[in-house]
Formats: sequence, C-alpha cells, structure tokens
Amino acid sequence: MATLAAPPIAPTRDDNFFLKMALVMAVTIIAGFSLQLAAGRSTFRSPPLVHAHAIVFMGWWVIYLLQNVFVTRGSMTLHRKLGWIAVMWTVPMVFLGCAVTVAMVRAGHVPFIFRPLQFLIFDPMTVFTFVGLTAAAVVMRRRTEWHRRLHYCGMSMLLGPAFGRLLPMPLLVPWGWEAAFAACLIFPVIGMIADRRRTGTVHPAWSRGVAVMIASFIVTEAITYSPVGSAIYTAVTAGSPGAEVPPLDFPPPPTGPLITGR
Repeated sequence: MATLAAPPIAPTRDDNFFLKMALVMAVTIIAGFSLQLAAGRSTFRSPPLVHAHAIVFMGWWVIYLLQNVFVTRGSMTLHRKLGWIAVMWTVPMVFLGCAVTVAMVRAGHVPFIFRPLQFLIFDPMTVFTFVGLTAAAVVMRRRTEWHRRLHYCGMSMLLGPAFGRLLPMPLLVPWGWEAAFAACLIFPVIGMIADRRRTGTVHPAWSRGVAVMIASFIVTEAITYSPVGSAIYTAVTAGSPGAEVPPLDFPPPPTGPLITGR
C-alpha cells in the first residue's frame, strides 16, 4: 500500500474562492481592453514599446490565473516552479511600466482624462506598489493565507487600467484616476466579505494589503500636488514636447477617436 500514489488533494473553499476571483479579474481585464478596441479608442498600431508593455503585463495575468489553477488542482510543484518565474517576470514589468509612462508624458500624449503630472506619478507608483505586495507575498510563501491574500491585493492594484476603460472616465473628470483606484478596492473588500462568511473573521492580511494600497494612493496625491512632483515633471519632460504641456491641466480631448494614447 505504501507504493500507491496518494490521492489528489481536494480543493478547499479558500482555493475555489481565489480561483473564481482570478477568473473575474481576467474577465475584467479582457472586457476593459476589448471594449476600448471595439470602440475604436485604441489600436494595434502602437509603438513596439507599448506592445512589449502589453505582452508583459498580460503575461502576469496569465501567470496569476495559472497559479490559482495549480493550487486548486493540487499541482504544487508546478505552482512553485512558476512562482520563481513570476518573481523574475516582475523585473521587466517595472521597467516597461515606467518606460511607457515616461514616453507618453514626454511626447505630450497623456490621455485627456488625466493630469499629466498625476499620470506620471500614479502609473509608476501603481507598479511599485504591486511589486511591494508581490515581494511580501513571496516572503510569506510558507504562510499560505498571507501569501495568497497579498498576491491578490497586488493583482488588484493592476486592475486600474481595465477599470479606466470600463468606467465612463470623461464624465468622471477631474476624479477619473481616483474613481479607477476606488474600483480596484472592490476586490479586496469582496475578499474580506468572503472571509467573514467562511470563517466568521477577516484575515489580517486584507487590512495590511488594503493599507498599502491606500498609502500608495495618498503618496501619489501628495507628490502630484507638491514641489517634488513639479520638479520630477520638469526633469522628465526636459527637451521634449511634454515640457510645453501644463503639468496639472487636463489636456484637450483629441480630435480623433484614440483617447488613451496607447
């Protein structure tokens, strides 16, 4: 009997919840970008840098979904191997996330629904916060309840661009970015409610993850409307068309259908 293979481990309610929510996140991302493309507000004729950015960030969504599938099926060896690939995957995410933002700001192509300076700060800050939460999840990988909830909060941070394409952003100016960020918080709140229903308590990882997300929001707003933000904008746009764009004024709406700048 000792030579028989062990039966597969049945997924727990926790496993099933995180897989279902990973699928909901995937649907949110696909819906946001598909709607934008179908409406003619974005195009595949973007610069190579933008395509590289899209491939790498979409790749993370695939990794996150697969990781939850592996856990639900009990394929922990695959989960661990892909986990170390995921750690390395975050490096090009940071580089490309910042590079695309800088390129758009320097070109003066910030979407008209955002203040250029705010866009310059919140896009990289979102990526940095995601990486911080992901790093914390990796450090806590032996404490599964913390690990998966911190990863979930990190993934929630990356949903802003999807919500920015699903929400009626022109109608939300001057609070478009704030509205998209608030929408991202819906997912951790759902996690808290699910915890309460399953166990009667809310795991502390949720409060830590949400606190980091909100802190990122506060720091972004503080830098945007400070001399530090102005100095960053001046340094980034020096010698480019973006230097002629007022950093805290909303750009005029485009004359054509492309409104996202990417």
